[in-house]
Amino acid sequence: MTDFQKYIQRYLDQIPSGDWLAELKISAEKTIGIYSNLTEEQSKFAYAEGKWTLKGLLLHLSDTERVFQYRMLAFARGDKNNLPGFDENQYANHSFADERTVESLLEEYKLVRKSSQILLETLTPSALQNTGIANGNEVSVETIGKLIIGHNYHHLHIIEERYLSKLGWM
Repeated sequence: MTDFQKYIQRYLDQIPSGDWLAELKISAEKTIGIYSNLTEEQSKFAYAEGKWTLKGLLLHLSDTERVFQYRMLAFARGDKNNLPGFDENQYANHSFADERTVESLLEEYKLVRKSSQILLETLTPSALQNTGIANGNEVSVETIGKLIIGHNYHHLHIIEERYLSKLGWM
């Protein structure tokens, strides 16, 4: 197993069921449920120095999903260009997430997720199997769709373990 396969497998292993399209909706509902109940003050919480706030983490989910959406669209449409990687910390450092309201960030997340859902539900089985090169690694459209979900669940676990527990929610 390559390093890339090990890297993505840790996200794929987060998906609780084989019905990954249903999990796309479920992971969104769980994320929305948590963020809908946060106060502005709570959403500014970071569990340690140098870690993202809950606001920053939510925007990270939206940013990453947008990058993954582009990759899915490109590969589904037969694009053979090698798509670049992205630096999640650079994105976060230039996001100004903490200057926005949690309501604004949550609305963005909902729209980004709805867009992913529509894209994935309308792709043909053959388009889902298309592959392309992203960040120097070959990956299928379906795998990228699953990565959106696994990445979301990964961060939900972090939110529960490192954020909400320290805020007295768990």
